[in-house]
Parts: sequence; C-alpha cells; structure tokens
Amino acid sequence: MSSSAQKPPIVPYQHSKLSKKAQVAQMFNEIAGRYDLLNRLLSAGIDVQWRRKAIRLLADIQPQHILDVATGTADVALMLARQYPQAQITGVDIAEQMLELGRRKVAEAHLDSRIILQQADAEALPFPDHAFDAVMVAFGVRNFENLQAGLKEMLRVLKPGGKAVILEFSQPESFPVKQLYHLYFRYITPMIGKWLAHHREAYAYLPASVSAFPYGQRMIDLLTEIGYQQVICRKYTLGICSVYCGYKKQS
Repeated sequence: MSSSAQKPPIVPYQHSKLSKKAQVAQMFNEIAGRYDLLNRLLSAGIDVQWRRKAIRLLADIQPQHILDVATGTADVALMLARQYPQAQITGVDIAEQMLELGRRKVAEAHLDSRIILQQADAEALPFPDHAFDAVMVAFGVRNFENLQAGLKEMLRVLKPGGKAVILEFSQPESFPVKQLYHLYFRYITPMIGKWLAHHREAYAYLPASVSAFPYGQRMIDLLTEIGYQQVICRKYTLGICSVYCGYKKQS
C-alpha cells in the first residue's frame, strides 16, 4: 500500500465517525448563514474576481446548459447567468442549508426561470451522460470524499467538446508569499472563523484541506489521466488560487 493511501482523510471533525462527505455537509449546513460574509472578509473580496476570471474561461464555447457543482449559496450560478444570458444553469450541492440561501438569492435576482438548485452528490450526479455544455466548480473539489470519482462524474455529464473549469485554492511557492500565506491560513483564518462563524473546525479544516489538495502539475496529470483533453492551469494572485480547464474529447 502506498504512503498516500495510508493517510487518513482530511475531515472537518477529527473525532466524528461520519464519512468525510457527511461531515462536509454538516459543516456547511452549520456555517451557511455566515458563509458569504466570511468569504468576502477572509479574501478581502478578491474571491469575487477569481470567480469572474474563471467564468470568463467558458466564453470560447458559449455554453447553453451549465452545471455548477458544489454551488453552495449560488454565487457562481448567479455570475454564470449574468455572464451567459443564453444559458440555463443547474446548481448542485450536498448541503441543503446552503442551497436554501442560494434559492433566496436567485429569487431576489429574478433568475428562477434560468437557475435551478438541487441537492445532489457530486460523486453520483443525477444526470444522464452528455447533459451539459460546461461544468463549473469553484472551491469545491477538495471537499470531495473521492476526488477521482467526482472528476469522472463531471466528465461523464459533459457533452463531447464540452468544457470543465475548476477553481481551487493552491499554494504559493515564492518567498515571502508562501510563508505569509501559511501563517494566515494556519493561524488567522481559524481564529476569524471561531469569532465570526462560531465554528473553528470549519476554518481549521480549510487550510488542512488545501494542504492536502494535489494542486498544479499533479492536478493537471490527474485530470489528463481521467480523460480530460487540453488541460491547462492558470495561477491567480501569486499562486494562492489556480484554475484548471479541460475539454471532453469530441466523439
């Protein structure tokens, strides 16, 4: 057995007997009410720019049907609907409380006719093969219990020639950004999470899950092995965040 296989999964609640998937759902349900506020605060608002840049990477295919995986409170779904006014958006998430907030935001934006949100497991998507022109996921894949299974499901529901865009935290490698980044993520983020969300576990899980994620070339290699074509990676903000793009092979 490889050393990587021996490592226990990174989970929000170290003493819980629940699976990672169940723990992640519980965690996001518990912090749903403060999730958007903390995202803006912890990133100084730059997470909005990361999402916008990633969404624009779908422009080359002008998608008609888009799946937003791990949609959460529908931030990305709403941005997609505004960027691509011809598109229908389906958002899925395992945390029902996050979806409830998302549905309110969609209703307030009067986009109910174009955005549908539903509870679903990213590793067992309830859609037929070749159902979507594009699949988007922002800051969600590191929460998958089985990363390969989730990425394979995303590829399965893509139409031939369709495009996947995956936005996720990565790790800067240059001095002193690397050192400052780890200091902020390891110590300051959990402290802010405890004060504002009353949930230190969620914001201690964040840096741990980022550290364990196969970013950069490892992620490119994984996507290529699964079957994505023309996979590229772009780094944002000195490597704090990366976006991965890949296509489904034309039939």
